[in-house]
Amino acid sequence: MDVELPMLPNCTLEGIRVVELLSRDEAELQDFFEQAPDYFRAVNGEPATPTEAREELSGQLPAGWRCSRMYWLGYRDVHNQLVAVVNIAADLLAVGVWQIGLLLVHSRWHGSGLAQRLHADLEAWAVEKGAQWLRVTVVAGNTKAERFWPRLGYVTVRIREGVAMGRQVNRVLIGVKPIAGESIDAYLSLVERDRPDTP
Repeated sequence: MDVELPMLPNCTLEGIRVVELLSRDEAELQDFFEQAPDYFRAVNGEPATPTEAREELSGQLPAGWRCSRMYWLGYRDVHNQLVAVVNIAADLLAVGVWQIGLLLVHSRWHGSGLAQRLHADLEAWAVEKGAQWLRVTVVAGNTKAERFWPRLGYVTVRIREGVAMGRQVNRVLIGVKPIAGESIDAYLSLVERDRPDTP
């Protein structure tokens, strides 16, 4: 008997439901972004631009990159307000590699454990959908992110210099977490661009 996998992840935190954000949610996502100026200053050197949400929801990947599916997930509380957003791309760079492009929690939920809970739920869902590794890109100097991701089991496999993001040029850390019994070495044999010795 075939078991249908969940379209979206569950949220194990009571009172929070997960929805997919679409173009009709652009204004709400833009407002959410504008309430997180510290994050955008850390990664882009400026607050969210007026078209930030539109550009993000359009799902543009770097030239030559492909994924099988891009998800924009919204986490809503009992008042239907966004408390967190997640962007995740399935099968990015290789089948089985899922990239968390953004996991942003509203400031009023900082320190609540919500981000860790969302990540655990995301990880379980991604495994059900065939993910073998999770991948993140962390901007060096974004100290919250530099502390957060390693605590969840991500290992830095590559450091890239000179990555233009918004108004600044960043040094970024590529983090990978094996989640389905695979290894970092197996990941690096699959995704050559993340090997430390690859130009």
